[in-house]
Amino acid sequence: MTTTRGLREGDDPITMLTAYDAPTAAVVDDAGIDIVLVGDSMGNAALGYDSTLPVTFDEVASRTAAAARATEDALVVADMPFLSFGVDEAESVRNAGRLLKEANADAVKIESGPHTVETTRRMTEVGIPVMAHLGLTPQHVNQLGGYTRQGTEQDAAEEIVELAGAHADAGAFSLVLEHVPANLAGAVTEALDIPTIGIGAGPDCDGQVLVINDAVGLGEWSPPFAKQFGDVRGEMVDAVEAYKEAVTSGEFPADEHSHVEEDLDDVY
Repeated sequence: MTTTRGLREGDDPITMLTAYDAPTAAVVDDAGIDIVLVGDSMGNAALGYDSTLPVTFDEVASRTAAAARATEDALVVADMPFLSFGVDEAESVRNAGRLLKEANADAVKIESGPHTVETTRRMTEVGIPVMAHLGLTPQHVNQLGGYTRQGTEQDAAEEIVELAGAHADAGAFSLVLEHVPANLAGAVTEALDIPTIGIGAGPDCDGQVLVINDAVGLGEWSPPFAKQFGDVRGEMVDAVEAYKEAVTSGEFPADEHSHVEEDLDDVY
């Protein structure tokens, strides 16, 4: 079973994928992925929202519980959704604790900044493992002006390095680096004692994460830093079209899909 401490001790790169329901989490877990991330990316990927901002705490908690019930070996990490942390420290810690206590998450992930260093410290002090997240932080999309690469200027890159160290010192067990230059991600990885997990951050992180829709080819679009390792959407379209044709043609249900009770011959 993967643990937060075990992530630091392994020699192989860390693998992480998102999952938002029990069947998907079971597939990811059975494949030997190290971490199941119940990300607030469910907003775009599963709930039909235009961004992650509308995702509620209850939606994350419900789907985290579903994923945890289907997972045996992977570490289950729940994303803290927008405004569930960072406003009031006590409420932030309480919400994170509920994801562990009520939804059976193993850890939480928080989109990080200067304002989350002390929150991270307090969470870890009370026994809540925290995965930090720097670079492109989608909950700040309105402030950032879009989903653009971060850390491309010297000052911004230095701030990411500084914040990465501060969150590691505060007790974060790992750090996600999203959509930053590969050489910056490499420098952060080299500077930290905790593992880094990249998404659009190049090959020099200690591990990689993708949104499940992008990895399996379920969505209509994926970001340029992702790779599709399958065509699940195409398979689903073929299956649904085949089902429709079978029903409309009368091919389904066939005799083998039905049961006739002989004693009911006289039913009118």
